[in-house]
Amino acid sequence: MTDHNPTEEEDFEILRFSEEEEEPQERRKPDPESRKKKKRRRGALRQIALALFYLLLVLLILYGATTLYLWIDDRMAENLSHMGAESGETAGQETAEPAQQTDPQADAAATQDSPYRYTRADVDRAYELGLQEGRESVLAQLMESLAETTSVMQALRPLYPKHVIVASGGTFHFVRINEELKKCALVQEELVRDAQTGELSVVRDGETISHKGIDVSSHQGEIKWDQVAADGVEFAIIRVLFRGYGSGAIVEDERFDDNISGALANGVQVGAYVFSQAITEEEMLEEANLAIEKVSPYAAGVPIVIDVERVAGANPRMDALSPSERTDLVLLFCETVRKAGYQPYIYFNTEMSILFLELERLEEIPKWYASYSEDLFFPYAFDLYQYSEKGSVQGIKGNVDLDVTLDPFWEAVG
Repeated sequence: MTDHNPTEEEDFEILRFSEEEEEPQERRKPDPESRKKKKRRRGALRQIALALFYLLLVLLILYGATTLYLWIDDRMAENLSHMGAESGETAGQETAEPAQQTDPQADAAATQDSPYRYTRADVDRAYELGLQEGRESVLAQLMESLAETTSVMQALRPLYPKHVIVASGGTFHFVRINEELKKCALVQEELVRDAQTGELSVVRDGETISHKGIDVSSHQGEIKWDQVAADGVEFAIIRVLFRGYGSGAIVEDERFDDNISGALANGVQVGAYVFSQAITEEEMLEEANLAIEKVSPYAAGVPIVIDVERVAGANPRMDALSPSERTDLVLLFCETVRKAGYQPYIYFNTEMSILFLELERLEEIPKWYASYSEDLFFPYAFDLYQYSEKGSVQGIKGNVDLDVTLDPFWEAVG
């Protein structure tokens, strides 16, 4: 229904009619001006009658809506009463008895007199009681989790199984899991950690199905690769270059040539990684092309990884990028490496992948995931798993990063 909104002219005509004095009742022939006035009066009367009709119609609609609401509310109360009566009868029947035939009229009378007839206040109280019990249950579960661990993150995660919880910038971020992305193939129950060495293996049906690996740089100093190979290391991802997070200068790893040649000479499969701080397409192409140039004399088709982890406690230049801009540059690196005949990989941790990259755009690119938690909580698929930064391997002085994979990437080479 559309309300009638009088124009200024119509308002004026109605006003004139209400204030107009009645003419004397004289027997005279109406002049044209008189006829016009009568016509205007009739028009105004019609408008008033139409407005009264609309008002009456609105009142009827409101009355009907109120009646319908009261009827629905009454039916809901009756349904609650029936439900309460049925639950009371069920609770009182502890043993299975043959069904008895009942009189419908008697049932109806019993329902009207039932002590289980609920009111709106009863429903509201039940709702509040449910909320209170739910809060108490969550608090009890949180208390139990905190009593078993000193990690707030590990205590929170079981309470939010449909979210990835990330601590970043002094804040907890709760990001809902994207069910359309590929999921992690590793199962917590299949991860077996050696109590003495801390090495992680994937054991399925009593058989170890994972492969042992490490990643190294000039920080490890001189490495005795024959001893590394003897310790069961099957693959090594070796840093080839990095860009300064403050200066932006590109630097080649001074031990790359020794490490890649030493690993290959002792049967250890290799890949290379670039620690990136590129913020333009030109810088990213410079990193990708230099990495290809450095790797090509030693191996073809091996992984070349872009490492986009954040620098803790610093103000790295790459942090100025938005997730979309960072993802654009990562895709440019990977496409450049792929066109050169190498396997592109992306290295990241939980914070980087969830908050600073657009994972849905990187779905088809192999991933190298880093997390040092005892629990495997990352929901999305990855190919290499860096699970420790404090590992120990023969032939290397000090700590070294430890990795594991289910898929031997070297079998795809060549």
